[in-house]
Amino acid sequence: MGELTHVDEKGVKMVEVGHKKEVFRKAVARGRIRLRPETIGLIRAGKTKKGNVIATAQIAGILAVKKTPELIPLCHPIPLTGVDITFEFGEDYIEATCEVRATYKTGVEMEALTGVTVALLTIWDMVKAVEKDENGQYPFTRIEDIRVVEKVKGQFEQ
Repeated sequence: MGELTHVDEKGVKMVEVGHKKEVFRKAVARGRIRLRPETIGLIRAGKTKKGNVIATAQIAGILAVKKTPELIPLCHPIPLTGVDITFEFGEDYIEATCEVRATYKTGVEMEALTGVTVALLTIWDMVKAVEKDENGQYPFTRIEDIRVVEKVKGQFEQ
């Protein structure tokens, strides 16, 4: 197991990456939001009152990726070269995948995780009116299984 890199005897620090070479980096994160099947139907049919849920979630996720160093205190600002957010539908869930690419000195895992999380939160926000029960609670709705599914360092893919 590696040692902690953001803490030393002097306290908290941002890790020094100046000595590292810039190489291609890619990270893919994935997660799901569980929704009522009726809500999935509304999203697929484009009949939600707040507008296009998927397009809005894509934009929100991409924006979140770009703002990761502002949200997570010790993340480096990274010159991103690409971000893709895609969705797959199940009967009672939407699975979001966020792929982030950069050629830089440090990885983009936090950016991918932030992007997928904000995309899922945006979906929740846009459908919360139809997900609430009669008491204003969310007995079915949940975000789950957010994880990094792939990390690439040094090998460029087209």
